[in-house]
Amino acid sequence: MGIEIVQVDAFTDTPFRGNPAAVCFLEVERDETWLQNVAREMNLSETAFLRLTKDRRDGYDLRWFTPAAEVDLCGHATLASAHALWETGRLGADAPARFHTRSGLLTAERKSDWIELDFPSLPEEPATPPPSGLISALGVEPTYVGKSRFDYVVEVESQAKLLGLRPEFALLRKVEGRGVIVTSRSASPEYDFVSRYFAPNFGIDEDPVTGSAHCVLAPFWAQRLGRSELTGYQASARGGVVRVRLEGGRVRLSGRAVTVLKGELV
Repeated sequence: MGIEIVQVDAFTDTPFRGNPAAVCFLEVERDETWLQNVAREMNLSETAFLRLTKDRRDGYDLRWFTPAAEVDLCGHATLASAHALWETGRLGADAPARFHTRSGLLTAERKSDWIELDFPSLPEEPATPPPSGLISALGVEPTYVGKSRFDYVVEVESQAKLLGLRPEFALLRKVEGRGVIVTSRSASPEYDFVSRYFAPNFGIDEDPVTGSAHCVLAPFWAQRLGRSELTGYQASARGGVVRVRLEGGRVRLSGRAVTVLKGELV
């Protein structure tokens, strides 16, 4: 028997939009080299590996790998994992998904055709001065630069400025940290804010839709807009919608997902 693997487009209800993630179901533990090789072979921004916990009653152990490295937190591959568990019948339609991860226990629930994730809030603090090379790598004058646990967050004055970004990734690789979130207010009344996410140090020049970045963007924009419930659009080539709701030190991230491929690893 092969190892079941599916590919899910997350933060979208339309195939070939949103952010694709592979979800691999493991019956036995695999070593880190094997996990990294599979992620490199899949060549998606994230591959998620799921395995029932040892007592088989407390959910799943979940790990996330880019083609280059393991990461501590990933939103879209967690959403894809929950979607895959329900779609394959491993979880009942009304049962919550429980994931044990490097970032603690994360949960997911179905809310009609949306999936709501319970993630940690990751507020940022001003980065004064900004790290050397960041601004020149982005090629835009920011209105604000901050630093969260994993990423830098750069606010620019308009959506037009954000859409026009053409980063120099060779320079951006010299900036320490997981990645860079660039954000602005939305020019459309449909959304409250827009963003893009760059992580060349982890093998992802531009991520299509980044759930964990919205753990930063939720408190960032809630403070500026005076509301705890917001809708963001990640303005990559594929694009995707993320709803956020602040609850104390947590962020509820909501998105949709669609399976586009099913197969087996031999």
